[in-house]
Amino acid sequence: MKYPTPRLVLPALLVSVLLFRCSSDAPLPSIDQDFCAQIHMDSVPKLSEQLASLDSLTASRTGVYTLEEGDISMIARAWLCESAEKSIDVQYFIFSADNVGLIAIDYLLRAADRGVKVRMLVDDILVKTDAEDLLALDAHPNLSIRIYNPTANVGKNLPEKLISLTTDFKDFNQRMHNKTFTVDGKVVITGGRNIADEYFDYDHTYNFRDRDVMLIGKTVRTVQRSFEEFWNHPLSVPLKGMLDKKDLNLNAASKYEYIHQYACDPANFWPQVRDKIRGMPIAFQRIKDSGQLVWVDSVSFISDRPGKNDARGLSGGGVTTAFLMNLVRNAKKSIHIQTPYLVTMDASRQLFADAVSRGVDVKILTNSMSSTDNLEAFSGYKRDRDKLLAAGVDIYEFRPDAAIRFKVMTGALQKVIDFTPIFGLHAKSMVIDEAIAVIGTFNLDPRSANLNTECVAAIYDENIARNLFRAMDEDMKPENAWQTTRTYNPDGEAGWWKNLKVWSRGIVPKSVL
Repeated sequence: MKYPTPRLVLPALLVSVLLFRCSSDAPLPSIDQDFCAQIHMDSVPKLSEQLASLDSLTASRTGVYTLEEGDISMIARAWLCESAEKSIDVQYFIFSADNVGLIAIDYLLRAADRGVKVRMLVDDILVKTDAEDLLALDAHPNLSIRIYNPTANVGKNLPEKLISLTTDFKDFNQRMHNKTFTVDGKVVITGGRNIADEYFDYDHTYNFRDRDVMLIGKTVRTVQRSFEEFWNHPLSVPLKGMLDKKDLNLNAASKYEYIHQYACDPANFWPQVRDKIRGMPIAFQRIKDSGQLVWVDSVSFISDRPGKNDARGLSGGGVTTAFLMNLVRNAKKSIHIQTPYLVTMDASRQLFADAVSRGVDVKILTNSMSSTDNLEAFSGYKRDRDKLLAAGVDIYEFRPDAAIRFKVMTGALQKVIDFTPIFGLHAKSMVIDEAIAVIGTFNLDPRSANLNTECVAAIYDENIARNLFRAMDEDMKPENAWQTTRTYNPDGEAGWWKNLKVWSRGIVPKSVL
């Protein structure tokens, strides 16, 4: 894949033509070469054929495969798009207008062209694209877009946005942070990754240490029900009902062709990456045969309800919040947590203090000031860092040059640029007593606890839990993280300017972080 242009992350939809900036006033760039004609599109085995040998297991058990490497997680999504027969349901907070995002749209459009029904549910908060660009994608007969909680952007002018922000602050801030990618109701990928270059090791300035999990079988039905609940909820508004297309020149066919040619161009989508996707059916067979796909009797998918909670103000909790708190309360031996943002309040610090008093070993890895992408959240963490340490929690802060990047960043781009980007933590995971593994979207902060809808997969299997425990333990080693104590923290490693910027964020209330 090509080097991305300056880092562009526009949380929420952006699934269309900021990718190519086309409108009736800005014609599409000319395409001088038919790149797609040069690519042999092999027929891919149908997903049902690839899963047929698992039929006796999928009714009552769940196959679990953890996706530690961004490159592999991206390739798995592409493989599932190519193998899909009936449906692809996509639910994301960020779907960015960058190289990975455009190629993802190409795969979804090609699936829709085959007759697969594609539904995309995306959050509204930072959608920045023209109405006709969104409607052109939504115009495909097999592709539908809905916008979750459209209080901020789509279909609203500036005065309407300001009125929404000032008159209903909580609802304006209540976002959908769920991340699920479900194919044919049989396979789902969920976890921390959004759709953008930096989640899959393809940004050349900043990439994330993140984690997904692929689930096959029984638990996928729960994920599908959750998606249906969100899709059919009044907060999820069909794009067609929000925007008037009567005076717009959608030019949809030309825009689709541009996307296809962009993705076929080897300068944008490297042939060696395409070869990996082509080899996925064989790789999946090896995963099945080797036992790396672990079959588990008990996997719970926990999701907040649309709207999160009915409490006034910025509190109220949610289904995921209560579930995770209960796991912590019942821990007997150890609690290991990875969270990019660690903003604690009195209640959460007391929860960990109570665990420590029971003899539970509590370790948390979060971003350092040097590795964080969110200065506001780091400011909230820094204000109460000493209180959390005083509660008996061991805190580790991720290094921006963590050595683990050489192991988990396996994308083709990293081999070319010698692994130089800053590496930040984005994984949201927890292991309880080396017996329960949790992988999901939940950040340890008030926003995840009370405002954003979140989802987690809880896997009750010692093999999965111990493997995750070892991976998290490795991320805490000195070559990957600094241990913060009451007498030492690594803030100075970030330099005086970033320290000053973090200090300036101290005015932001923690309740919205």
